[in-house]
Amino acid sequence: MPVIAFDLGGTKLAAALFSDDGEIIHSQTTALEKRKGSEVGKLILQQVNSILAKANDENITVQALGICVPGIAYAKNGKVWAPNIPGWDNYPLMEELQNGIPDKNVSITIDSDRSCYILGEVWKGNAKGCNDAIFISVGTGIGAGILINGEVLRGSGDIAGAIGWLGLSKPFEDKFISCGCFEYNASGEGIAKVANELGEDNVYTQSILLMTDTDTLTAHSVFDAFDKGDRLAVAVIQNAIEHWGMAVANLVSIFNPEKIIFGGGVFGPALRFLNDIYTEARKWAQPISIQQVKIEGSALGTNAGLYGAGYLALKG
Repeated sequence: MPVIAFDLGGTKLAAALFSDDGEIIHSQTTALEKRKGSEVGKLILQQVNSILAKANDENITVQALGICVPGIAYAKNGKVWAPNIPGWDNYPLMEELQNGIPDKNVSITIDSDRSCYILGEVWKGNAKGCNDAIFISVGTGIGAGILINGEVLRGSGDIAGAIGWLGLSKPFEDKFISCGCFEYNASGEGIAKVANELGEDNVYTQSILLMTDTDTLTAHSVFDAFDKGDRLAVAVIQNAIEHWGMAVANLVSIFNPEKIIFGGGVFGPALRFLNDIYTEARKWAQPISIQQVKIEGSALGTNAGLYGAGYLALKG
């Protein structure tokens, strides 16, 4: 049963037509180009119908569609909250697709990017064969897809896995309100924020990062400076490693997973620190369960959400 999968990000919409054994028959990527609100919904619908037409021309019958969205997908009403897409505070995506797809036999499943990441790894990645595994996505923000006893944990309001709000240091500061303590310290945006903060300390006056405008400083700037031995960059990355390690420890102690898989844009360049993260996690975690877990990088990279959406469609 071939299926269509979509992975909606903050800047682009990726799509693929999958065979039932997980081979990509056709794929395409479309830039959002600052679309917002219903413009994004119409783009998704347009691309769905385009791929359905292409499949029909090739005598391929598509019976299901899976969509990965960056935020919260409410299972009860099919609405979506996506903070990086203006106008998607409570967007009726399911209703729009059901009304706009001519073939009413195509089933539709929508889920969060967190859920799709772990499902993609279960289907075709490093969580294959696992019953209990966690995908930690570290990009602009931080979230976790949590697999328990072979099922994705979604929570009473479909918000489970919002681990960016883990409290990993004290005291509480107002800067944590919008994104959470963990995300502030160790996401892509957080790494840049911490670099700007520490850069105000006279200890790091010779840092090459201080030559970069605070508005244009990025996590990749910090990684580049780290590779050159920059002391400020080293301090920022060490802070991130400590927070990644503490988060791993907490998740391992609560859920006792077989694997924790790191992915997202920061991992990436941060994959080299997995051993350091594990060393930090061992300080904080339940001592037996931390010895049972394996920490790995994503096998699917930027395609984890797309594969997860395909798996959603197959199982939906």
